[in-house]
Amino acid sequence: MVSQEQRRRQLAREKLERQQQRKAAARSKTQKRNAAIAGGIVLALVAGLVVAAVGLFDSDDNGKDKKDTVADPCAKPAPGTPSGQTWKKEPKLTIDKSADYTMELATTCGDITIGLDAKNAPHTVNSFNFLAGKGYFDHTKCHRLTDQGIYVLQCGDPKGDGTGTPGYTIPDENLKDPKLKGNVYPAGTIAMANRYNPQPPKGESKNEDSGGSQFFIVYQDSELPPYYTPFGTLKGGEDVLKKITKAGATAPDPQTGNTAPIATVVINKATVKRS
Repeated sequence: MVSQEQRRRQLAREKLERQQQRKAAARSKTQKRNAAIAGGIVLALVAGLVVAAVGLFDSDDNGKDKKDTVADPCAKPAPGTPSGQTWKKEPKLTIDKSADYTMELATTCGDITIGLDAKNAPHTVNSFNFLAGKGYFDHTKCHRLTDQGIYVLQCGDPKGDGTGTPGYTIPDENLKDPKLKGNVYPAGTIAMANRYNPQPPKGESKNEDSGGSQFFIVYQDSELPPYYTPFGTLKGGEDVLKKITKAGATAPDPQTGNTAPIATVVINKATVKRS
């Protein structure tokens, strides 16, 4: 016969095991969620490869997309359409690595100012200088907003669906930036999206140096593996980001899993200037 003391100890062990199982399940769920969201950044340039994010973002209690119940806080876009122009190879390096450059994004939600790091990410800054000068970013829509796990607004795609490129790729740069402590991209970081996959299927490449024109603005500290070139810092427009993020994101697109900002965030004009 089992004594009361033995029974008490048995119940205590069972309770501890249940607690450990719940903690393990919670950790696993969090890891899978963050990996899926990070995958949306890694695969941002490939159509249909962000499906893993489906289900991570909820619609409202009535089953409606949040977009149906939240007012768009931004103005209508200026007349015009993205050029969609492409080039066969990366532009020749013409910027001064020792100079300061600033990118101004005049958006439907307000102006965003970005300080560019030409010293540590010269190829990336040179590409943005070239593309902005060609009007490549003008009239393009910021197509992705993530507000769970990682916190980024993604822009720079003339197609507006995560598949657009300028036709060429640029090398990864500045991946050992000391600001990226503990694999955290601090709020205010501007970084490149890419197709890098550290564990590709057998026979496929890791897609290193696969950045194009798509970039993301980190609006809240976000834990991400250091695969994404940090090439700039937010210098102005915090109020604009707050307006955009307060409106929130849509429910996931059933085809791509993309969660777009409810706010109509369109870059009316992008310019890069030497300070």
